[in-house]
Amino acid sequence: MTKVFSSIGKFSVKFRYLVIAAWLLAVYLLVAFGTPLSSIVKTNNSTFLPKNAPSIQAANLANKFQNVNDSLIVMVAYRNGAPLTPQDQIAIEKLDQSFLSVPSVIKAQILSISKDGEAAQSEVLSTTSQFDQTKVTTLVKDLRAKISSSTFAPGLQVHLAGQLATAVDQNSSNNSTASNSQLFSVLVILLILFAVFRSILAPFLTLIPALIVSIAAGPIVAWASKLIGFQVSFVAQILLIILVLGAGTDYGLFLVFRVREELRKGLNSKEAVATALAKVGESITFSGLTVIAALLSLTTASFGFYSGLGYPLAIAITMMLLAGLTLLPALLAVFGRAAFWPSRTRVVANRDGLWGRIAGKIIARPVLTLAIGLVVFGSLAVASFGNSPSGFASTSTGSKTADSTYGNNALSAHFPSSNFNPTTLIYQLPSSVWTNQKELAQLAGLQKKLSTNKAFTHFVGPLNPLGLPLSVSEISSLYTSLGNPHLLPVTPSPNSNIPNSLYQSYRSLSQFITPAGTTVLFNTLLSAGDPASNTAIDAIPHIRAVATTAGQQFGAIKSGVAGEAPAAYDISSASNSDLFKIVPIVVVIIGLLLAIVLRSAVAPFYLVVSVVLSYLAALGLDVLVFIKIKHDHGLTFVLPFLLFLFLLALGEDYNILVMTRIREEAHHHGLKEAVRTAIGATGTVVTSAGIVLAATFFVLGTAGSGGSAQVQEIGLGLALGILMDTFLVRTLLVPSAVVLIGKYNWWPSSLFQEHAIREQETSDDLDLPPAGIAVVSSAP
Repeated sequence: MTKVFSSIGKFSVKFRYLVIAAWLLAVYLLVAFGTPLSSIVKTNNSTFLPKNAPSIQAANLANKFQNVNDSLIVMVAYRNGAPLTPQDQIAIEKLDQSFLSVPSVIKAQILSISKDGEAAQSEVLSTTSQFDQTKVTTLVKDLRAKISSSTFAPGLQVHLAGQLATAVDQNSSNNSTASNSQLFSVLVILLILFAVFRSILAPFLTLIPALIVSIAAGPIVAWASKLIGFQVSFVAQILLIILVLGAGTDYGLFLVFRVREELRKGLNSKEAVATALAKVGESITFSGLTVIAALLSLTTASFGFYSGLGYPLAIAITMMLLAGLTLLPALLAVFGRAAFWPSRTRVVANRDGLWGRIAGKIIARPVLTLAIGLVVFGSLAVASFGNSPSGFASTSTGSKTADSTYGNNALSAHFPSSNFNPTTLIYQLPSSVWTNQKELAQLAGLQKKLSTNKAFTHFVGPLNPLGLPLSVSEISSLYTSLGNPHLLPVTPSPNSNIPNSLYQSYRSLSQFITPAGTTVLFNTLLSAGDPASNTAIDAIPHIRAVATTAGQQFGAIKSGVAGEAPAAYDISSASNSDLFKIVPIVVVIIGLLLAIVLRSAVAPFYLVVSVVLSYLAALGLDVLVFIKIKHDHGLTFVLPFLLFLFLLALGEDYNILVMTRIREEAHHHGLKEAVRTAIGATGTVVTSAGIVLAATFFVLGTAGSGGSAQVQEIGLGLALGILMDTFLVRTLLVPSAVVLIGKYNWWPSSLFQEHAIREQETSDDLDLPPAGIAVVSSAP
């Protein structure tokens, strides 16, 4: 392997200008002609569910109300404290008509007038796929342009509302958050690198490859998404930037520190770069491979949120690995010793340094060090059992000043609460309620049965569409005189003798019964609480059982429960299933990679165990910080998953660096001396790399969170875990274990045999008598 990386190093040094030019050209072409990653990002967790999830099947059952791919935008016009005037209604209708000139809009009409008469809710239907973020963004912008160009009477306010408008505003906020994360991460990393290297150029050279990859990876991931068919979440978009900057800088530190070490041995700059890559290239490569392997294991997940993390991050780390092995050596070869000015790169005698002295104390008392570590980490691990996962629901919103925020607030204030973020019960009936009186009577019985169940509150359906009662006889009579409610205009005919309130109630049946009359739905709130709460999510199995039983009792052919809480329950189920499936896969893959790079069948076992212990302790620390101190309801459901993934993958990065250096030194020294020398040489690298990586996640949890509680927990939680893993596990507990296990660290490789022979020779030397003393044997 050394020869391979020696060849790569010599190539990158010899053709350094060509390598740099090739990377810069590739970045230019990708940015100029590629698709931005932000254009394909999804913000709704339910879009990542498999097609056989019950909530997705329920949503498909409602397709007859709207094609599942079509985009439905809600517009709300309202006055605060005063009813809408006839002129207002005319202006709203005129605006709806203007929406029809927007490409892809096929319907725009007032859906209902609020009970208090102060607001009107319009429905705008477009053939634009609601899953195409770029086209939906264009649609929302076009509709808002129509609103802005319209003239309204003083006091009338008009805003877009609903899920899609909110998603567009949230996506705009996400892009700002991603930019903030990148900017602040770069600044923080540079500050840390300046402190570490105490030089002008080295921090920039270390960071440049990671910065280039963070820019170039987006278009490649967007292209791969279309080619392979995976979805990308907002969390994946942010983590891509953070992970590339953090992990990329770590790989850079591995190489740059070794280059400086070789320069201090007296090599010229080009020889130092080639030699350094020959020695640490394997460590860097296997470090990258452990992360890539762990990430690719996510592609086996049934929950698209996780599989959507795997591909983008694996692609980005692969690019980062290539840049670390080619671009960074080329840059270091160009600048040579000047990269480290004004710090010294002259030949110096070996010194233990801080970490060498710490290692000396560790190898002197390995049992005590390991015992204290196990007690501390074990205590924190116990706290991890206090976690209650949360954040399954898609509760993202735009900023407080976003157009959709005003619109959603108006909907909540003027229309029945069950119309805003309801849980929806959907039924398919054997025949039409419009023409079959028996079916209509069955529908009335179904609504009564459901509305009186203690599981539901604020129940709205065909018999009270605007919150006002509408009897079976009234529906039948109005259908006879007015026809299908889907075809009615906003206002009744001037010659009509039907009260306007009754007319509007009947017309609003179009929200609850399909034109064919064979599919009906009911909107309700849950007695268990907010649909985003854990209590509501936990109540979903009971809700589904109630809905199914009632449907069967009144002759429904099919039934389903849709909405935020059902989707969140399915997300929770898929997430838990994937966690138990993927964790063993990741452990086995990384264990095999460790066995290959360390040529050992023993070391991978305790190294993986150390990471699992570190994970549980870090999770326990996060529980104490976020639940016990901050009083959050629970850790966001993705944090334990991501914490395990990154601590295992990135923690093994540091294990590989430390253990390969111990192995290198063990060829020339006894094990204790090898540990002391290796920790002395790598301690600063590992702690610097850990600080950089933790700092990038800390930035994510603060300046880069965009106010999202989920992102804050992910960023701060990972930062705490990485710091604990870096300063306690890699540099204290693992070296203690190495010393205690002794020569068996390297079994069954040739190094094991070398140390076995050394031990035997040492033992034989101790058995020999001191010089000058005769050996007297006694006669039998």
